[in-house]
Order: sequence, then C-alpha cells, then structure tokens
Amino acid sequence: MSTSVVGNGAGARGHRAVVTDAGAALPIAPPTAGPVAILPTAAELHVQAVTDAGGTVAPLDADTRGLVWLDPRDPSGLAEALDSTPGVGWVQLPFAGVDAFADLIAAHGDRVLFTSAKGAYAEPVAEHALALTLGTLRVLQKRARARSWATEPEGVSLYGRNVVVIGAGGIALEYIRLLAPFEVSVTVVRRSASPVEGADRTVTTDQLDEVLPDADVVMIAAAMTSGTAKLFGPRQFELMKSSARLVNIARGGLVDTDALVEALRSGAIAAAGLDVTDPEPLPDGHPLWDEPGAVITPHQADTPEMVAPLLAERVRVNTAAFLGGAGEGFVGVVDPAAGY
Repeated sequence: MSTSVVGNGAGARGHRAVVTDAGAALPIAPPTAGPVAILPTAAELHVQAVTDAGGTVAPLDADTRGLVWLDPRDPSGLAEALDSTPGVGWVQLPFAGVDAFADLIAAHGDRVLFTSAKGAYAEPVAEHALALTLGTLRVLQKRARARSWATEPEGVSLYGRNVVVIGAGGIALEYIRLLAPFEVSVTVVRRSASPVEGADRTVTTDQLDEVLPDADVVMIAAAMTSGTAKLFGPRQFELMKSSARLVNIARGGLVDTDALVEALRSGAIAAAGLDVTDPEPLPDGHPLWDEPGAVITPHQADTPEMVAPLLAERVRVNTAAFLGGAGEGFVGVVDPAAGY
C-alpha cells in the first residue's frame, strides 16, 4: 500500500490516495503515448494535471491516444468516443466503481487499458463509513427523527466490537486504520486469502456466511460485479445478530433491498447506515425512508470539492505512466476479467 497527500482546501494536510496496486502488471501491452483528450468537458484542474505530467491535451481525433472521461453517468458517450477513435489505448475513468462501464471494459479491454479512481477517494469515503458506523451504534438514526426527549437509554459502544469488512481495496484499508483506536477485532472478506494489513484475520468470499454470526458491524466496501450482485440477501441477514449494524458505502446493488427492509422491520438486524441504495436515487416514499433503523445519505460519502483534486492527482500520475511507454507506474488499473 502506498499513499500520496493531495491538498483539498479543507485543511493543511488534505486527503491522500490509498493505492493498493502500485507496480502491478498490466492486463495488456502498454498503450502507445500521444495526445490526451478530456471529455465530455475539459476541466482546468484536469488539463493542468495532464500538462504537469508532460502531456498534451487536444480535441478528440484520429491522433488521440489517451482519454480522460469525467462523466460517470454517461457510458454511452464514452462508447461513442472509443468507437470513433480506434487509436485510443488508455482511458482514465472518474470513479473507483466501474460497473457502469462494465460492458465497455469487456468489449475494449483487449486493446484499451482502463484505469479507475480506486483508492483515490479512500480517505473521505472511509471517514463517512466510520460516521455511519458510529451513528448507527449510537442510534442517531432514531434520535434525528425524535420530536420528544427519550428517557430509555439506548446505543452501544464501538470499542472492542467485532467488525467484518467486505472488500480489501483502499477504502477498506483506510476504514480499518480509522478503527484502530477502538481496539476492534477486524475480519476482512475478500476474493484472496492473502492477509490484509491491520486485520485480525482474512477469509475468502465463500466464507462470508461463516463470519457473519459474530459480527457487530458489517461494512461493505466491495466492487460491484456480476458475481457480487445481491451479495447480501435473506440468508445473510438471518445469520446476523439482532444487534448487528450494516454499513454500505460501495454500491446499492450489493444488498437485496427488499431483504434489508424486511430485516430491519423484523428486528433481524438493529440498523443500517447507507450511502448507496438500490434503486438509486432512492424514490420518495420508499419504505427505507420510513424505517427507523435506517440512516440514509444520498451517495455523498465524498463531495466534488473533495474528489476534484484527488482525481486530478490520479490523472497526473497515470498520464506520466502513459507517456513513459514502459507500462510502469499506472495505478487503479482495471482488470477486465475481474470487472474492477
């Protein structure tokens, strides 16, 4: 794991990326260097990032070799850009999650190197995950709705609890680091059994059901792929303690929403802290809005002010690697086979 500090205007330190794939082998041959286009609309911050790395920003045309795509909600626009410029060999995507671009990555991954922002936003998102963890343990979701003074004590401490973290990327690693002062026991669930720094144990995804019965908190920070859709369903909620809390800052589709509503209503789990939902945006009148055990934030674990300098730094680093020509130095490389 490596880190780099990026100023965000919010304090002296700024946020840092938490990079877990530095030095990893590329899934394809290194892309050919050349002009970089920034679409759909070039932002000055990202133009500066490309030029600071020694690159040239130019309109999308036959000479374009790199593409920075800034709109996470317009995969069709990126598809059109790639179809019109077969010379593009590197694409920088704006978010850590690339599920919206899964079809594109599958279709072009044999000739185009895709890099994402994974790890770039780890600190602000992990901070939000900790806030949701503490908030649900201290029943702030109920306190925020209250209109009279509660006389019945409620809430539990995070200190010494058992926490299950699903995923082992930058967000998960930073969340584990933030948990350290609380002296919790951390179990990481991931594809590989390789130990994770800061965790007391690491198990593979097929062992998820085995670790849920002891969990006081389950925090989901996994990638959304065809294999992880509705990773959490009725079976998983049945296995959890009635006092357990679920926190999801990854993708709403990792959790079966109907099963979550039923688990909260029935008392199968005590609370859920959600920054992501399925569907998203969560419609007005959806049962989750009225569920006293749920606290919901509108996919804002990081804000544009937090994200912009972090993405710009990722663009700078990867532009430098792109221009280097040897395939070294890229971070956030997307594995087309794994889907993230």
